[in-house]
Amino acid sequence: MSAATSHDIVIVGGGPVGAALGALLARQAAPAAAARILLLERQLPARPAADAPPQLRVSALSRASERVLAAAGAWPAITAGRRSPYERMHVWPESAAPRGAGSLTFDAAELSEPDLGCIVENLLVQCAALEAFTAAGGRAQAAEVSALEFGASSVRVATSVGEFTARLIVGADGAQSVVRRLAGLAAEVQDYGQTAIVAVVQPERSHERTAWQRFLGEGTLALLPLADGHCSIVWSLPQAVARQRLECPPGEFSRLVTAASDGVLGELELQGARAGFPLRRLEAPRYALERCVLVGDAAHMVHPLAGQGVNLGFLDAAALAQVLAGARDEREDPGALRLLRRYERWRKGDNQLVSTAIDGFNRFLSFGRDRAGRFAQRGLGWVDGSALAKRLLIERAMGLAGEMPEAARRRSPAADGGAFATPGRAD
Repeated sequence: MSAATSHDIVIVGGGPVGAALGALLARQAAPAAAARILLLERQLPARPAADAPPQLRVSALSRASERVLAAAGAWPAITAGRRSPYERMHVWPESAAPRGAGSLTFDAAELSEPDLGCIVENLLVQCAALEAFTAAGGRAQAAEVSALEFGASSVRVATSVGEFTARLIVGADGAQSVVRRLAGLAAEVQDYGQTAIVAVVQPERSHERTAWQRFLGEGTLALLPLADGHCSIVWSLPQAVARQRLECPPGEFSRLVTAASDGVLGELELQGARAGFPLRRLEAPRYALERCVLVGDAAHMVHPLAGQGVNLGFLDAAALAQVLAGARDEREDPGALRLLRRYERWRKGDNQLVSTAIDGFNRFLSFGRDRAGRFAQRGLGWVDGSALAKRLLIERAMGLAGEMPEAARRRSPAADGGAFATPGRAD
């Protein structure tokens, strides 16, 4: 094998979070330093055609995530694509009527915001972030990592295309992180025994630029508005039930998902394929060791019912980029554990807080048919009647509260009609 190529930072994982981190790092570095940032992704994606059917996997991007992606230079490409802002979120339990007492509605107008966030296909976000990374001078390489060898001043990365060395390796490679495993970092995993079904449906009535979510007593159904009038669904169910839903004929699936939605948008007609993925909660007790750090699902994974997974990942990326920028200004070693621990302390507590809250929502709202669950479901109506409680919840979900990285606190691109000032490079 040829001699290893030297880099400052190697990011393993070119999904939305890893690509956004690469773009943030490259844009805040001088050109020569940006060229020393390498991103490794098993298979680099191709941007979908404008007239291609909607992808099954979508994300509800928070305002903080929009700001991070704007700082990364990816937002213009996302706004030019199939982005669907939503202005309201309506939540109700199986024991209440869809629009009646006992339901909960969040409205962007209550915060004087143009919207609560936007629904975007994961592939579009990934492609936009990768394009921003390479445009800023970073290098993306299709490769699989097979081994890591840690030394005093660098880590050697063996891959399917050769060897590289780096002062820091970042694991942004998802819940089954190869970097986490090879580095010997543990992960605590809780299997929910549930499967999330994703599909696209055509509603009989307009989705009203609203994200709809119903707690079913045996899971959760979310109807997420798409730009073309369709809805993307995320239907979390016990594994055996989900398997039946995935295998039943399209007509029966349409009937069942319509019933699960309580007909809030009329009849729902399945469009194309369905897919399912298992649901787990994952927490890495440690995010960092000397010359290695984890971000996104490699460090933590939450239930999708609150749509916070990728948003937490973008905050990780922004926080790590900010810590590393400060290290560069102070001429610190980017792989030093004392530095990486700053990032870990910053993000770990917040991630654990959100993960625990979402776990409680799943336990008491999605599957709450006992006394505690019924009490929690009645609490939705109470929250709906409290302007303060609603404001606190939605500000937190949108990333408008808490100790946020600088990139997440900059003026919202939505408030500027999509424009966002491009940060200059460091000299």
